[in-house]
Amino acid sequence: MISAIRGTLRARGLDWVQIEVGGVTFHVSVPESLAQEVGEEGREVTLHTRLIIRDDEPQLYGFTSPEALRFFHMLTGVSGVGPRTALNLLSARPPEALAAAILTGDLEAFTGVHNIGKKSAARIILELKGKLEKGDIQVPITTDGTDADAVSALTALGYTAAEVRRALNAIGDEATGLDLEERVRRALGHLGGGGG
Repeated sequence: MISAIRGTLRARGLDWVQIEVGGVTFHVSVPESLAQEVGEEGREVTLHTRLIIRDDEPQLYGFTSPEALRFFHMLTGVSGVGPRTALNLLSARPPEALAAAILTGDLEAFTGVHNIGKKSAARIILELKGKLEKGDIQVPITTDGTDADAVSALTALGYTAAEVRRALNAIGDEATGLDLEERVRRALGHLGGGGG
């Protein structure tokens, strides 16, 4: 199993990069956003990877973060979602946006992703929502600067990323301008079932 590679970027395309490691060049399929942001040829690159063998042909998939790799692994565990479809999803949306769409049951977030129709989107939501809610799969929480401290405080109290995300989304605009202590207090009200 090749779990990560670090080497020199030799070439890149729409959804792939080639990385030279110790004289051997690996062809790695990556999300389109990663291929565009990985930088110029000749720079050092580190990718978290997963090797998948289909029809006796090995294919390496790469991501810049372990969270994105775990999300890719989770997506390919859904019935009918292969590695190419999972890569299409992660090309269209970052892991945190996909997680939010799954947790809220937002079928529209999957609209326009190649090989994903409403039935596929519904199946992904059905199979993964429970795992995300239980915290079986952790994904990064995207927040603006004002939420970062609140996220740290709430996760330090033992709440999962999914629980924290839901609580902060629930208080939403009502918390604008409030200090950290009050934001955390209101979020705890939602986490405790009190609704704030």
